[in-house]
Amino acid sequence: MTFSCMTLRTGSSSKQSIKTLLKQYAYQEIRLPIVEKTELFKRSIGDNTDIVSKEMYSFDDRNETSLTLRPEGTAGCVRAGIEHGLFHNQTQRLWYIGPMFRHERPQKGRQRQFHQIGVEAFGFNGPDIDAEQILMCARLWKTLNLTDIRLEINSLGTSESRANYRKVLVDYFSSHKDQLDDDSLVRLEQNPLRILDSKNPAMQTLISASPTLDEYLDTESAEHFAGLKQILNGAGIEYKINPRLVRGLDYYGKTVFEWITDQLGAQGTVCAGGRYDGLVEHHGATATPAVGFAMGLERLLELTDFSQMPDTQSPHAYLLLSGDLAMARGMLLAEQLRDQLPGLRILSHCGGGSLKSQFKKADKSGAQLALVLGEDELAQNEMTIKFLRSDVPQTVVKWSEIADFLGSTLSIKANSNK
Repeated sequence: MTFSCMTLRTGSSSKQSIKTLLKQYAYQEIRLPIVEKTELFKRSIGDNTDIVSKEMYSFDDRNETSLTLRPEGTAGCVRAGIEHGLFHNQTQRLWYIGPMFRHERPQKGRQRQFHQIGVEAFGFNGPDIDAEQILMCARLWKTLNLTDIRLEINSLGTSESRANYRKVLVDYFSSHKDQLDDDSLVRLEQNPLRILDSKNPAMQTLISASPTLDEYLDTESAEHFAGLKQILNGAGIEYKINPRLVRGLDYYGKTVFEWITDQLGAQGTVCAGGRYDGLVEHHGATATPAVGFAMGLERLLELTDFSQMPDTQSPHAYLLLSGDLAMARGMLLAEQLRDQLPGLRILSHCGGGSLKSQFKKADKSGAQLALVLGEDELAQNEMTIKFLRSDVPQTVVKWSEIADFLGSTLSIKANSNK
């Protein structure tokens, strides 16, 4: 996937905002491989899900082992945690970031290679950790100035309650087989709950009239869900209970949630997740409760108004250099300024060109100041400072005073060891 320069700059700003938020909640980064054994995803996600049956990029290596470009991150995070002993008698709050791959129809905010930030917590039984992750998302929307996002939640109960519900769904949809599409006919035999996740418009009336899982929810799951709602209510988080919300992966149980917008067309899910208490045990390790979510960075970029966010990526200053002597001296001055002001982002012009063309690039860079070093400035041991984002008149500053001037003007702390 290719990005324009603007996407790269604003995308970095968005990612940095998310990383800062994750630090506030004491989540730690884990780095996962892009390629995993195909069996990992089949076993975790489910053979009958769209991801495994239709969307994975899989291939055999030279040893005839089937490998897959990761379509999601939770399975790999669980595998890594088991292999490295992260879950034994421990709790973990983890996050990861990187490209994912699904062979699906490209759409707004989602190409076949897309990028996700995933958040996973292991070893926590109560609804408090579910609520923490939802509150974390709500805080992120505020940070990114996103307003048109709504929260939907549901409980899928335990495997036992889902088994009871499954029988009821099979009876219901079997009595309406003539209205089922081809995918739903397959799901009816293999995983009828997945019919509720169908996006086929012709199926929605039938799905809306189907029995709901809350009627068959076990006591444990009902109490867990009530605890989640109590915390969200206390925090002032608005939500809608959607009894048809099942998510598209087989490993979910109890809490599931989605943050949805109407600004991205039909595929409006910005962030989604839930509990998967049985997945670690499913892979042969000790049973470990777990909950997590993932969000697509491209979809966030589509929604975010970066003009309302503080710019932490543009340079503070752009250094314009006219002539060979200015280039040599200017590079040295820039290094000295970086030593004296560690927080200073200074972009030195490279590649020559007239001052006029350099000023255009300085303006395009987003820098606040243009630092001009030409023949006249060299002769006087000075530098001309031009303000690019305000009407403040340009000024001339001695080389020995530039660091103090920039530190004061840009509110950047000087290095105490200079």
